[in-house]
Amino acid sequence: MSERRQVALVELAGLQPLPPLARFSLRGESSTLAGALAPVGVPVSPTACRAVEGELCAALWLGPDEQLLLAPEQHAAQLAQTIGTALTAIPHSLVDISHRQTAFELVGPAARALLNSGCPLDLADDTFPIGMCTRTLFEKSEILLWRTAPDTFHVEVARSFAPYLTSLLAEAARELV
Repeated sequence: MSERRQVALVELAGLQPLPPLARFSLRGESSTLAGALAPVGVPVSPTACRAVEGELCAALWLGPDEQLLLAPEQHAAQLAQTIGTALTAIPHSLVDISHRQTAFELVGPAARALLNSGCPLDLADDTFPIGMCTRTLFEKSEILLWRTAPDTFHVEVARSFAPYLTSLLAEAARELV
């Protein structure tokens, strides 16, 4: 199947690349980080596998001491400075990982079926509600999956795996269309 045909199928099924994002891995004791960052509008998700959105960014809970911060690319410097200032006296790690991954948004009534063509998670509303996020696999590729609306999923994938992911989704879309 030609690359043009794959792209057309994926677009038909609602897969769109997202604009470049600033991505920061924030590590540290969650309650300490949350208390220090709340006054400056940077959220820290208190709940496992949930995302919260704040003034400057969204925070995705990836582990008891790990948050992934996502923000528009143009806010990267402001976000890094705000966090650095707020956490001056608090043990933490803040690493810019913006160029490691790329992001897609999968939208529409077929989004769940397309994702389940290669992802083992139960994506039903009651088991993977809006706001839930987690690392998982799509076939042999690690992805980060975040449900942002009833039929909308934010998918983060390593840049080198993006063509693999989109070609598999295109094949699944071809079977659904």
